[in-house]
Amino acid sequence: MSIGWKWTALACLSALSLGAQSRTILAVGAHAADVENMAGALLAHQHMLGDRIVILHMTLGEAGNPKLAPAEYAKQKRTEALAAAKDLGAEAIFAPYADAMLPNDEAVRLYVADVIRQVKPAYVVTHWKNSMHKDHRNTHDVVVDAVLMASLEAIKTPHPPYSGVRQILYAENWEDSSEFQPYIYVDVSDAFDVWRKALREYQLMRGGISPFPYFDYYSALARIRGALAGYRYAEAFDIDESSKKITMKSLE
Repeated sequence: MSIGWKWTALACLSALSLGAQSRTILAVGAHAADVENMAGALLAHQHMLGDRIVILHMTLGEAGNPKLAPAEYAKQKRTEALAAAKDLGAEAIFAPYADAMLPNDEAVRLYVADVIRQVKPAYVVTHWKNSMHKDHRNTHDVVVDAVLMASLEAIKTPHPPYSGVRQILYAENWEDSSEFQPYIYVDVSDAFDVWRKALREYQLMRGGISPFPYFDYYSALARIRGALAGYRYAEAFDIDESSKKITMKSLE
């Protein structure tokens, strides 16, 4: 899927949609709140530009609350995820998998491949390959393979093949930081307040569940990436090494 985008290692995009035509962006996170943390501002920004936004939550992250049973927290996380999706202008899909138990097998790949065939995204956003969290690593592996599988006639799912994914973008997550190298910086200044509202739909972001200051960390990170990119706020993404090339007929 390598294409000759004219981006440098510190390239800055004011938008992914380089043109008036709207498209679909599919963001796949291991747990409800992952996508919103690491790419929610991008999604809100692209929605403002007229793009269709779809979030696929592979699990609800229901095992992460020490004060609630997983079944009870799952109900809360689903409600929070729907509220956050509404804020971002996104549709939400909930995969049938359990937190900390996400398989890395062909059945999951077929499930995600069929979501891709059904949604027909131009861009897919997901986790970076290296993570301290098994569900994050598995989500990365599954999504990368599913994009290819979705394009193959030989792979049978309820929906027909789809080969229109232009690029997989790997989002920045504090749990996935090993060897992550920001390559694409997207100006999300216009969506920053909307994004912060969406984050606060989650109790996890507001505090009281985890000692990690998610809301403060990702808010500060957006400012740092914005400073590096020359914007007020930005989100940064990596891509596959095979896609990191610039083609031109002469220096411009």
